[in-house]
Amino acid sequence: MRFIPQKIAGVFVVEAEPHRDERGHFARVFCADEFARAGIEFATAQINLSGNLAAGTLRGLHYKEPPFAEAKFVRAVRGRAFDVVVDLRAGSATRGQWLGVVLECHAMNGVFVPEGCAHGFLTLEDDSELLYQMGRAFVEGHGLGVRWNDPAFGIAWPAAPAVISPRDAGYADWLGINSGRRN
Repeated sequence: MRFIPQKIAGVFVVEAEPHRDERGHFARVFCADEFARAGIEFATAQINLSGNLAAGTLRGLHYKEPPFAEAKFVRAVRGRAFDVVVDLRAGSATRGQWLGVVLECHAMNGVFVPEGCAHGFLTLEDDSELLYQMGRAFVEGHGLGVRWNDPAFGIAWPAAPAVISPRDAGYADWLGINSGRRN
């Protein structure tokens, strides 16, 4: 596995290194020991699968605050998605910055999202599925979010969403990149 640090501290693109032969391929897509050697302490407490019927489905931008904050490792297991991470951590040098990564099932890449960052994605193909390894089990009532097109972030999405839930469409803008306040 290759761990590629990104411009937001603690965020890594993780690429599998598949072994290919006449049967197809075999790849390690997660190994706690390899994560630890890359400086990422991450234990999987829960695994979620997000099935998305249509290209242009947007989910996010979701996050949780301590003590419910979640680290996650996300990959496409079918299709493709434009995956976005936004740094919301107080005191972070990259607070308010975002990065986008195209996750593709055939590329076998994933993104590690540390606690304190918002996360979301826009599917680029019909029938795309994303697998989430979560560092903390879900606790009802603690999910938060910020608007996917908040001008404070200026995320360059590849397209406007065709499908978005009322909850995700209704999130407020995040205030406080400089002041520490937010909705």
